[in-house]
Amino acid sequence: MRRYRGISIAVMSVALLSGVSMALGRDDLARVLVGVLLLVLGAEWLVTGAARLAREFGVSPFVVGLTVVAFGTSAPELAASVRATVAGEGELAVGNVIGSNIANICLILGLTAMLRPVPVQSGVVRRDVPIVIGVTIGAIVTFVDGVIGRIEAAILASGIVAFTVFLVIAGRREVIEQALDEPEPVIRVGPSRLWLVVRTLIGMVALVLGADLLVDGATALAEAMGVPSVIIGLSLVAFGTSVPELATSLAAAIKRESDIAVGNILGSNVFNILCVLGISGLVRPLDVPPLAMQRDAWVMLVVALACLPILGTARRISRLEGTLLFVTYLVYVIVIYVV
Repeated sequence: MRRYRGISIAVMSVALLSGVSMALGRDDLARVLVGVLLLVLGAEWLVTGAARLAREFGVSPFVVGLTVVAFGTSAPELAASVRATVAGEGELAVGNVIGSNIANICLILGLTAMLRPVPVQSGVVRRDVPIVIGVTIGAIVTFVDGVIGRIEAAILASGIVAFTVFLVIAGRREVIEQALDEPEPVIRVGPSRLWLVVRTLIGMVALVLGADLLVDGATALAEAMGVPSVIIGLSLVAFGTSVPELATSLAAAIKRESDIAVGNILGSNVFNILCVLGISGLVRPLDVPPLAMQRDAWVMLVVALACLPILGTARRISRLEGTLLFVTYLVYVIVIYVV
């Protein structure tokens, strides 16, 4: 019953916000608001359904966070970037990925740690953070000539396949090792697989529709305000498509599911670069805005490098570290609009 009540409230919120915006003559803003809300609803259904399906195959919570949850919450970035690429807004797609990766670590990880200090597994610092850093450096290499061509995009896209296979194999090995030391699990009755598949598909449809509305509205707002598309991608679109990651990580922190919270953030950053840029570049070669290469790509790299000391200190992310990350994001957003 709570499920349907939550959905009803969300639908009413969509109608109210869009109605107010249209009444004020801001159709573009209404599209952005409706798009973001559809992204949130769609991601919730996609992540819940896919995560439960994944667990039936014996995948550990951290790997679920790195793959299913991360890929599900990053689906808005993929849908929005591909939509922007098809519309000829390649700079918006690149800005969206860079901005989302910065927001994932500074804003989302920061707010999550501010809510509750986040424990971190030693394997995260030893294995997964270096992967995030390596993938980020790889993205910057593709930015150097100012264009992400189809060959570079194909290399990035193939990387996400290798990353997923590696994590699934590693995750199943961890589960097998844990099962040897634990008693027989209690059998629980849950939703049928068919319902979980349907729920996941509905989430995907909502994500695509939400991304379409968001990009249309954001692009129109950018033109009306005279703001370059890359700036809108780095801020408004990046934040809007990062809302699912934010909601998922905060909920995971509240439920003390730190593995899912951290895995969601790190996995999303890898997915954004390898899959979002890769698939978008295969659709159409992406122009890299000069400003992104001069400033924002390096901010993305510095933020990724910062994960080593932050996640490695005392094997936890403290509230102070979370506050510093959050303040860093606020300063970054102010800078990209002022400078």
